[in-house]
Amino acid sequence: MPYQKGEGPSVVIALGGNALGNTPEEQLELVKNTASHIVDMVGEGVNTIVTHGNGPQVGMINNAFDAACKDPANKVPAMPFPECGAMSQGYIGYHLSQAILGELKHRGIMRSTANVVTQTVVDPSDPAFENPTKPVGAFMTEEEAKALAEKTGCTVKEDAGRGWRRVVASPKPQRIVEFDAVKDLMDAGYIVVSTGGGGIPVIEANDSYHGVPAVIDKDNSASMLAASFKADMLVILTAVEKVCINFGKPNQEEISHMTVAEAEEYIAQEQFAAGSMLPKVQACINYVRRYPQGKALITSLECAAAGLEGKTGTVITLD
Repeated sequence: MPYQKGEGPSVVIALGGNALGNTPEEQLELVKNTASHIVDMVGEGVNTIVTHGNGPQVGMINNAFDAACKDPANKVPAMPFPECGAMSQGYIGYHLSQAILGELKHRGIMRSTANVVTQTVVDPSDPAFENPTKPVGAFMTEEEAKALAEKTGCTVKEDAGRGWRRVVASPKPQRIVEFDAVKDLMDAGYIVVSTGGGGIPVIEANDSYHGVPAVIDKDNSASMLAASFKADMLVILTAVEKVCINFGKPNQEEISHMTVAEAEEYIAQEQFAAGSMLPKVQACINYVRRYPQGKALITSLECAAAGLEGKTGTVITLD
């Protein structure tokens, strides 16, 4: 039996892409190291939800179905993008849950894991749907892309001189459909893997949910989840030990603590790269604004346990 909810802090962990592989085989090996560091953080007292990205994995699944569909002899149906997201959540969650459970057993820690395939409600009027920007799926010629757009109504764009691809929106998360289930499991002492890839994007209409082709930023979803749970800490794991300003320059400086005001000033100075550190810092700001008592931590997977103890990493607080 797993322990009941302990007296330790509640933490939402957002795993970066460096914690997972690009193929199932590579991922299966990498998550063993990832699980070891997560269990270092968890011990026996921390109540934990683990979220993760799914970019390479959902792309791989989408590409495989696209390739199979091109040959009529295969008789493979087209796979909607939300279903590809659900598949990626399932197998990444399976690998993470399995690896974490194995590490717990190896250390004699009587806790267990649970993986919840999670839907995230988005607003159908979100401006992101008016300008899809996230490339997904295989590269195509311009002719193939425009034929696909005419046939399916999807949006296609040229991708940095490499060819044409389908693009989808990246709307803001509103809430997690399975929130109560995830909370009940965490309260019962389980280490819960959920909200993979930001969650499967769905819209709510007529008391039901419908999947939509979109990609939700995983750090935004983790931020929302942590604030909704009133988690004591949001931990965003990335490739570096601390956030830096003047990154890559002779006057590069590591930051151990930022208030929201200081973080926003650095953002105004364009200190953080748009496709890298910026969304992580913004997710932390959103979390502590929604739950002022909380602390956000950005650090590397290897430094996560020390960061949780306040020994390293970059902490962001309201003031």
